[in-house]
Amino acid sequence: MSRTVEASPPSGSPSRTGAGFPATNPEPVPDELDPDRVPAHVAWALAGHDRAEAAIAGPALLDLVDGALALGVRWLTVQALSAADLDHPGDRLAGLLAGLEALVGDAADQLAGRGVRLRLTGRRPLPEPLAGLLHRAVDRTAAGDRLTLTLALGYGGRAEIVDAIAALADRGVAADQVDEAAISRHLYHPDMPDPDLVVRPSGDPRVSDLLLWEVAYSELVFLDTPWTDVRRGHLYQAVLDYQRRDRRYGGLDAATPDRRGPR
Repeated sequence: MSRTVEASPPSGSPSRTGAGFPATNPEPVPDELDPDRVPAHVAWALAGHDRAEAAIAGPALLDLVDGALALGVRWLTVQALSAADLDHPGDRLAGLLAGLEALVGDAADQLAGRGVRLRLTGRRPLPEPLAGLLHRAVDRTAAGDRLTLTLALGYGGRAEIVDAIAALADRGVAADQVDEAAISRHLYHPDMPDPDLVVRPSGDPRVSDLLLWEVAYSELVFLDTPWTDVRRGHLYQAVLDYQRRDRRYGGLDAATPDRRGPR
């Protein structure tokens, strides 16, 4: 189910204070948000022009992290660099990589201080110095146990499905033994739960090859706000929209199936 909403920061009424670390732009969690029905995993599907602005979108990412911590979200995925982005012409690709280098270099200590574990997903190898910066940031934040922030870099959803099926074939798994559970076990991060909520900023109603297998039953929210202007208030409003929905997972009645991974 999808819906386009224009989220705005909640204001005016008394609000419940979030539990996150001190933040870049503190903003209270709305009173009407149910703390017992917060999505475990929220994914952000960015448009190509949003990914190109990564150099100036650090405040958006860090404020979303603080908002996720305040809500108790355990998994946050952001599409930072697609596989197709790596095939852009030299000057455009250089700009994308430089922006990501600046973002990662500035964010690692802040993520570690918040108890956030950084993880990467994607097939395509990344050039230096970005690859080294990322792996050092992953090591720096490895002890984080409050939130897992996954950056999709050189990532494609179709490629992930292809790689999972290829891995099954390499193991000699018979066709009649290939089912959804088998494919899920061979995705890049089998322990990661499927996203409960996917948010797409900048007004484009699509998911742009992000986690195609995993978003089969995700709730979709589309924002008109550009990525560089996104803040935790937009996350809060997207979660409120999510909480108003009746999730059926393809069935006739509301249900809460045992989705893949820890909750």
